[in-house]
Amino acid sequence: MGTAAAPRRFCRCACFCSENLYVARYGLHVRFRSEQQLRQDYELILRSRGCVSPKDFQQLLGELEQEVERRRRLGPESAARKALIASSYRPARPEVYNLLQEAALAPEFLAAAEYSASSGADLKGLLQRLETVSEEKRIYRLPVFTAPFCQALLEELEHFEQSDMPKGRPNTMNNYGVLLHELGLDEPLVTPLRERFLQPLMALLYPDCGGGWLDSHRAFVVKYAPGQDRELGCHYDNAELTLNVSLGKAFTGGALYFGDLFQVPSTLAKPLEVEHVVGQGLLPRGGQLHGARPLGTGERWNLVVWLRASAVRNRLCPMCCRKPDLVDDEGFGDGFTREEPATVDVCALT
Repeated sequence: MGTAAAPRRFCRCACFCSENLYVARYGLHVRFRSEQQLRQDYELILRSRGCVSPKDFQQLLGELEQEVERRRRLGPESAARKALIASSYRPARPEVYNLLQEAALAPEFLAAAEYSASSGADLKGLLQRLETVSEEKRIYRLPVFTAPFCQALLEELEHFEQSDMPKGRPNTMNNYGVLLHELGLDEPLVTPLRERFLQPLMALLYPDCGGGWLDSHRAFVVKYAPGQDRELGCHYDNAELTLNVSLGKAFTGGALYFGDLFQVPSTLAKPLEVEHVVGQGLLPRGGQLHGARPLGTGERWNLVVWLRASAVRNRLCPMCCRKPDLVDDEGFGDGFTREEPATVDVCALT
């Protein structure tokens, strides 16, 4: 009798604790190894953005040291939160935790995914089934969830937000929202969404970015509201590809803006601005520079899924732009693996 294959172990790159630390007050991502290195690399630009006095710099230094320590503890603390939530939290909308059904998905999304998985499907045919937001930047949009499912998911997220359960930050730039793996929505919702529907679609749209080899993800919901996060500085995602779905609620402002890929030296003098459409998802490449304009009124909730292909990132970490220095991590980690997926032709991705 055969034995089941051991689950793949995912890793993060060691640069997670030193690269791309976001300093909101100065709107800057920095690399931080030591005080001397920080001064040498960033003193001029920090001064130009208001970090002038010794007190300002010492405050910044303390914040960066705290962030490094937070990142080092992130895996075990996240696992502990997930375990506590699983044992103690009582959902308001338990049906959201059922395995993803096609009834939750918009007909347009189902049609695009079904076409993408069919024999003879090609990019030209797929593009007739979704909106091309920017041909130059390869950004696309299509409805993803039905209105009733968006409403049910929002009600569950708000219920969890108001509970006394512990909550992790979605990422280093957003302070309000929910990590879906901690809430227990990775397995029933996000994994089948990636494996059954997004994978064939992304394979046609982005074959050169690992679209056909997506094997992990990081999913979270971000919330923007008065008195909380209102806007998002320019950045790129730690992902090969991204899905960003507007869940609601009623709001004004908060448009997304897109520049070039982070590897391309450019300015954001004339970025592409894209308004949110509730229920619809944007599909950009992870390396696309982007941000969010200030919220006007109301609350804005978005589901963000960072889609990762270990066949791509195992060769080059997108955050430090070097071959990754692998460190074992919890869950999907940051999508790196110590071995190549058995079916991937790495040469096809070059």
